[in-house]
Amino acid sequence: MFERFTDKAKAVVHGAQLEAQARGASHVRSEHLLAALLAGPESVAQTALQRDGVDLLALLRTARALDDPEAAGRRPEDDAQALAALGIDLDEVRRQVEGVFGPGALERTRAAQTGGRRGFARWDRSAKKVLELSLREALRMRHNCIGTEHVLLGLLHPGTGAGQEVLAGAGVRLDSARGHVADLLRDRAAG
Repeated sequence: MFERFTDKAKAVVHGAQLEAQARGASHVRSEHLLAALLAGPESVAQTALQRDGVDLLALLRTARALDDPEAAGRRPEDDAQALAALGIDLDEVRRQVEGVFGPGALERTRAAQTGGRRGFARWDRSAKKVLELSLREALRMRHNCIGTEHVLLGLLHPGTGAGQEVLAGAGVRLDSARGHVADLLRDRAAG
């Protein structure tokens, strides 16, 4: 499927998988695509966002904070309290595991060493929709490949998840981004 993607767009797709993995997410979501788009090398998408007055670093922090339980208003101790309400004492579980397998046994597990992930996370519906819309945007512009600019435009469609919500919160709109992308590509072709 990715044979029509430019190298930078492929890097965004791969980067989204790494973003999800680094945050222990079970699925790659649209906010992971956004974070990878922002964290990658300079691209048409980043320049279009900057022309829209977006602070790329602040937007990246916002996208990455979506997977942070403390940024989302949850604290790790809230999870322990929720389990305690079900009769599960995490301290007792740890003691029993360490009694059988030795001190630090939980830290030696593969899940602890890889952040809970083995291999790459699966893609959720929102991220798949963004990639589908990226293709549609490329076709709409009569382009034969999908670049970072098309991924950005795919992210900006309503209903594509938290990535779109982060962009909308920063004031980025699909129509203005399309205009910036068209101008940038026209300038590139002329220069």
